[in-house]
Parts: sequence; C-alpha cells; structure tokens
Amino acid sequence: MSERLDDFPPVRIAAVTFAPVEPLAAHRRHLDLPFPLLADPQRAVYKQFSLGRGSLTEIWGPGTLSLYRDLLRRGRKLRRPTQDTRQLGGDFVIDDDRRLVAVFRPRSPDSRPSVDELVAAVGRST
Repeated sequence: MSERLDDFPPVRIAAVTFAPVEPLAAHRRHLDLPFPLLADPQRAVYKQFSLGRGSLTEIWGPGTLSLYRDLLRRGRKLRRPTQDTRQLGGDFVIDDDRRLVAVFRPRSPDSRPSVDELVAAVGRST
C-alpha cells in the first residue's frame, strides 16, 4: 500500500495495532510508513469499532493459506507469530467532522479492501 499513498486525496492516515508500544517505532521504520502507527494493547479501539476475533477456520481459511503459499514461493521466510493471529482488523474512513463514512470489517485476513476501494472511500468523504 505504501507505494500507492500518492493516490489518496489529501487526508490524515493512521494505523492502530494491539501490539505493545515498545516495538512500534522500529516497525514503522522497517515498513517505511509515512503515517503514525498507534498502540492499543487494551484493544479499546478494536472494541469501539466492533472488531472481534475470528475463528480458526475464518483466519486460516483457503484465502489465507493461499496468501502464505504465494509468499513462500516468492522466497519470503515465515516467522512464528508473536501476536494474536485471531484478532480481526478493519479499515475505516472518518471525515473531518468525525463521521464514519466507510467501514470495512473483513471476516478473514485475506479479505481486506483493496487500495482502490480505500481510495474511492476517501474520495467520497472529501
């Protein structure tokens, strides 16, 4: 996604993770993120946006397994997870008046919205 950030209209972007605060600065540098990466270890934001945990079959379904297979074929080394792999994420567009204008709550890690869908949602909010 970072290679497509110029496609977005002028907006503020932030990412929220349930990881502890300590590793976030290094993770942000590693991913070369030009936006804040915020820690929510108590998952208050996750609860506020109704982001629960997926079942094992939702998380490790055919789409996720296919994604990991493709990463392995491209030479990516997989590491043992250190976080909660069942926590579901989400993507939200909030306008300047703090209204929620787009909601994406995928039921599995492989069904996140495309960058084009996010760009379109942001465009509708401006």
